[in-house]
Amino acid sequence: MGRSTIFRYMWRRAMRIFPAFWAALLATAFLFGPVAWVLETGSIDGYWDAPTQSPFTYFLSNVWLMLGQRNIAEAGSTLPYAQLHGGYDWNGSAWTLQYEFFAYIIVGLLGLVGVLAYRWLTTAFATIILLLNALQWSGAGDVAAWFPIFADPFMLMFLGPFAFGMLFAIWQHVIPIDDRLALGALGLAIAAYAFGGWNIWGMHAFSYFLMWFAVRATKLQHWEKHGDLSYGVYIFAWPLMQVGAAAGLHNLGWFVYHLVIVAVVHVFAFGSWHLIEKPAMSLKNWTPRWLRSLLDRWVDPAWNRLADGLVDPRFSSTPRAARMRAEASS
Repeated sequence: MGRSTIFRYMWRRAMRIFPAFWAALLATAFLFGPVAWVLETGSIDGYWDAPTQSPFTYFLSNVWLMLGQRNIAEAGSTLPYAQLHGGYDWNGSAWTLQYEFFAYIIVGLLGLVGVLAYRWLTTAFATIILLLNALQWSGAGDVAAWFPIFADPFMLMFLGPFAFGMLFAIWQHVIPIDDRLALGALGLAIAAYAFGGWNIWGMHAFSYFLMWFAVRATKLQHWEKHGDLSYGVYIFAWPLMQVGAAAGLHNLGWFVYHLVIVAVVHVFAFGSWHLIEKPAMSLKNWTPRWLRSLLDRWVDPAWNRLADGLVDPRFSSTPRAARMRAEASS
């Protein structure tokens, strides 16, 4: 929204996503994986020298959010996930991160060309995404034929709620947080999940309910007083669930299983925030000395001349456009 350049914006997004994700990958390959292997097989034999799905390739295969290796050493055949769904996956939540980062790129581009400077332009963009998603999942239009980028059906499925969140952010001053609306939205979401229409409108009804809950549940707002734990919970929960299943924790019952997992994942999330995420975010305004010197001497002057000739302050939300408008008005 005009608070940074596109380069700084992307650097900050990278610092928010990648360091903790990389830590989760390494912890999975070299901590959770070996523990689960021993629990499942009785020894460590065969884990480190696995001929396929090696723990040593797990990190590099997934490092850029595109998950190229879901499992390690072909393990997990005795776990409930494999028995019930035929799947082998060490972090079944992380696959959505690529779509989240793509949404960050879209927001950066919208800011760069000035769309975010105008509420109605932002509204129009978000609404188009919601309509395309509805067309795709209702079967009313061949969206992939119109826009090849949406040949991946999950692209719009995840951009849809992201666009809903954009609308909620820019219109929060007029959107009512009403108990009756929240209960109605929850009812609609449940109906969509049970009878169809979840990806079309049900998930948006549920998103409103979650927004309402976040505002109304004032006591839960103290949940993160010791740190922003949400991302750590997101990336560490599934691997810990795998370890718990390998230990037979699920045999103690649904309640005990989830109670233990929730407690342990918060410990990891706390450590992730204070040891990895918070230090990484402290670098959001950092520039290496050699790069700063290069920018000051060569890049910035050339870039400023180019940008001053290209940026139209009427249609840009960048700091440069704001400066140009201030200079013009003075």
